[in-house]
Amino acid sequence: MDGGDEADTFQRFLRTQGLKLTSQRGAILERVLTIRKHFSAEELFESLRADTQGISKATVYRTLALLVQAGLLDEHDFERGHKLYERAGNHAHHDHLICVSCSRIVEFHNDEIEALQEQVAREHAFEMVSHTHQIFGVCPRCKREGGSRQRRAASRPRAPTHPS
Repeated sequence: MDGGDEADTFQRFLRTQGLKLTSQRGAILERVLTIRKHFSAEELFESLRADTQGISKATVYRTLALLVQAGLLDEHDFERGHKLYERAGNHAHHDHLICVSCSRIVEFHNDEIEALQEQVAREHAFEMVSHTHQIFGVCPRCKREGGSRQRRAASRPRAPTHPS
C-alpha cells in the first residue's frame, strides 16, 4: 500500500477507537490514497465495487467518516446534496470557487484573503484554529454558454457582498 505513514496513522487511530484495520478498510484507504481530486462516496464505492469482494456502500461511508476523524481526509459540502472528499495534508491550504451551473470546483490560494481573515480574528480576539472559504458563482464556460446553464444559480440565495 503506498502511503505507509497514512496507513500507520489510520491503524493507530482505529486502535484508539477499539477498531481494527479490516481488509475492506485497508482497500478503501489504499484506493483513497491514489485519488488526486475531490471525490464522492458514491464514486469511491463504484471504483471499489468491481475488485473488492462484498464491499458495501455502508462500509465505504463509515470508513470515509473514520478517515475524516483520523485527519487523513477533508470533507467538503459544496451544496451538491452529498459530501466530497480530498486527501488532507496532501497539498497546501487552499479555498474553493464552485460553479453553481456545472459544479466545477476551482482551488485557489490568496495571501491577501488569508491575512484579512487573520486580521478579522485578531480584531475580535478570536483564536482561529481553521477555516474554509467557498465562493459560489458561475464559471467562465457557463457564462459563455448563457442562461440555460445558470438555472441552478437562480435557486441559490445570494449572500450580501458587503455588510448591511
